[in-house]
Amino acid sequence: MNSNHIDGKAVAARLREDVALTIASLSVTPTLAVVLVGDDPASQVYVGNKVKFSQAVGMNSVERRLPAETTEADVVETVRALNADPDVDGILVQLPLPAHIDSDRVIAEIDPDKDVDGLTEISAGRLSLGKPGLRPCTPTGCVILAKEALGDLSGKHCVIIGRSILVGKPAALLFLQQNCTVTVAHSRTDNLPVVCRGADILVSAVGRPNMVKGDWIKAGACVIDVGINRVADASRKSGSRLVGDVDFAEAEPVAGAITPVPGGVGPMTIACLLRNTVLAACARRDLPVPDGLSI
Repeated sequence: MNSNHIDGKAVAARLREDVALTIASLSVTPTLAVVLVGDDPASQVYVGNKVKFSQAVGMNSVERRLPAETTEADVVETVRALNADPDVDGILVQLPLPAHIDSDRVIAEIDPDKDVDGLTEISAGRLSLGKPGLRPCTPTGCVILAKEALGDLSGKHCVIIGRSILVGKPAALLFLQQNCTVTVAHSRTDNLPVVCRGADILVSAVGRPNMVKGDWIKAGACVIDVGINRVADASRKSGSRLVGDVDFAEAEPVAGAITPVPGGVGPMTIACLLRNTVLAACARRDLPVPDGLSI
């Protein structure tokens, strides 16, 4: 890997090691529960990876696999049962849910103290108010990777392209907590390339392949590419390949540090999920935040 590449796989592996060491030092074993409804192939893979990694770090794993025709009421009841289970520390409902189920209603049922995806309104409110709580995994991973490249982020100008509730908005708040000056840009931003060129840290989370060009980036900037987009590629056996929101070939020579796609932000999401489960287990038992898991 080139010297200016931020190796998300390596950083995620170190975080998982810290999680495993923390679990070994605790008097209880944290438990992560995953709810999967239906048989979406991608969701099956994601859930399988989450279970595999949770067990690898010494965590208990609980799966609730429900058929696609399960009613919304039954999914809600499953979540409520996990809320009431004192042995369960973290609950994750794998999205997307089947079309007949209101995802917002199901997510709203998760106990915020067990909301390891950081998706409930209470979790979002705690983040907005700067109160303790569980933070969304992908934005947390972005902050960790930026700190891996730059160290202290205080005073850095962070530009985030994208204002989604899953990445853009929580990322803005998390970088603010690191004492960055934050600009949130989006599809209606005037002179978007000019805005981006002012960034010490540029985070792109828009889902548009190769949108961010090399001349959008300030020389030496840290570029965090959250985008995962599949594009046609006749040279590949599969007929396609994954690319980010950033035109990597153009951006790589300009950036001081840059995440590749794949292998950048992606591996951090599950690692941060495991971290959140340990943090939830400690918070529920009034245990201090382990040093190795602080950001």
